[in-house]
Amino acid sequence: GKTPSEMVAMVLDTMDQRAYDIVKNYWLDQFAKEKDFAKEKDKEQIWRKALNDGLIASVKPLAPVKVAADAKKVAAALAAEPKASTSGIEVSFVPSASTWDGRFANNGWMQEAPDPMTKLTWGNAALINPATARAQNLNDGDVVAISHGNFKMEAAVWVQPGLADQAVVISLGYGRAKCGRVGKDVGFNANLIRTSDSLWFADGVSIAPTGATYQHATTQEHGTGDRMHDRPLYREVTIEEFVKNPNSVEEKSEVPELQSIYPQIIYSQGNQWGMSIDLMACTGCNACVIACQAENNIPVVGKEQVLRGREMHWIRMDRYFVGPEDDPRAVEQPVPCMQCENAPCENVCPVAATTHSPEGLNDMVYNRCVGTRYCLNNCPYKVRHFNFLNFHKHDPGIYDMVHNPDVTVRMRGVMEKCTYCVQRIQETKIKAKGEGRRAIADGEIQTACQQTCPADAIVFGNINDPASRVAKLKKQERNYAMLAELDVRPRTTYLARLRNENPELA
Repeated sequence: GKTPSEMVAMVLDTMDQRAYDIVKNYWLDQFAKEKDFAKEKDKEQIWRKALNDGLIASVKPLAPVKVAADAKKVAAALAAEPKASTSGIEVSFVPSASTWDGRFANNGWMQEAPDPMTKLTWGNAALINPATARAQNLNDGDVVAISHGNFKMEAAVWVQPGLADQAVVISLGYGRAKCGRVGKDVGFNANLIRTSDSLWFADGVSIAPTGATYQHATTQEHGTGDRMHDRPLYREVTIEEFVKNPNSVEEKSEVPELQSIYPQIIYSQGNQWGMSIDLMACTGCNACVIACQAENNIPVVGKEQVLRGREMHWIRMDRYFVGPEDDPRAVEQPVPCMQCENAPCENVCPVAATTHSPEGLNDMVYNRCVGTRYCLNNCPYKVRHFNFLNFHKHDPGIYDMVHNPDVTVRMRGVMEKCTYCVQRIQETKIKAKGEGRRAIADGEIQTACQQTCPADAIVFGNINDPASRVAKLKKQERNYAMLAELDVRPRTTYLARLRNENPELA
């Protein structure tokens, strides 16, 4: 006695086997009215295909329909549409990637996570494109008054490529007067000009400079206008180029024959850990950044320290704009410690606080570090971080309960970086030893970033095992090592992005 919608709701609400069978049998009965099933197994095959496709296709062919446009009716319909404002600027209100609609405003991890596009932390901005900024004579940090009818707000400008002309985009969830100590008075409140008839966009808006300025906290100042300093850090080719020349990814950077001045170490025995990051799958969502922060007790440093360039995230999510300024394409690239075999950070440390393990890890010995920061200066990827302050010193004792007990809480004056979640590696090895086995199955160890990635863009494993997933990925033609010409031999490599462009949409 239930409708199909009610039966679907039963499945979603209860996931009960009986409800599942009711829905399945109902739709198969509907299908049986059009065609007799020869065997019972045909029913199951059709049902499985329907679950995969998301629908049960009718066996009766649909009659073709001839469609003809009535020019007069189309013109009349267009004439009846309300006319958009031809003056002023349009404002779009969008949920924030960090605070959403404000419900996560008091979460320090989210406030400090850089926005995937703007790379801003601890606040939002009035985003405008470069052409509009030039027309309005505005620069990053200029405070403008945005007026919408009788409503008005002030916000600082951030010039963002890729936006439409004469448009302003403002993230929601900021400028909260009543919030916890983390989110109070952070950013600008877009709800001051947001009305019930313009919840998501409003036209006929005007902006005017106030003469004041504001300092945005951002984690990436470069990357606008395809600026990778003439180095192919992020690599992508079209499918046509790749099919024509499978080496097109590798040829983007000329790597001469390299010879190290140090004795060559052979990593061909035992477990040798490595990582592969697929740039085709990565969406720049920051899930890996926050997962790493939670797993490894990475402190929240606050806006003042971010302004000084002292953010502590072990994974840096780089963003580059590729193509012309008026129509760029954004690309994202996560950059953790590369775990270099010829690590340039190791040979400059005067106290051997950063050393190489037999399993290929670039390890940190925190209680040896004296904070010279030589390793930071010598790292070509700039993925090492220094604790300028003791960020946990004044935390109440109960805060210790939120820390991962398997990871050291660092103190002032100590360098830190990605460790490939060495605590998880050791935990699995101890477990395997207790079970009387020496081999660790592929996929048994997952780093925090890999475990959390919703797109399965990160793969970690033993590169000495030819059957492992990471070893197979590293054999692909798309695989490349960032800055391989420096002969640092990184264990973390990337799979270049292949673009499948439709020429008709160009």
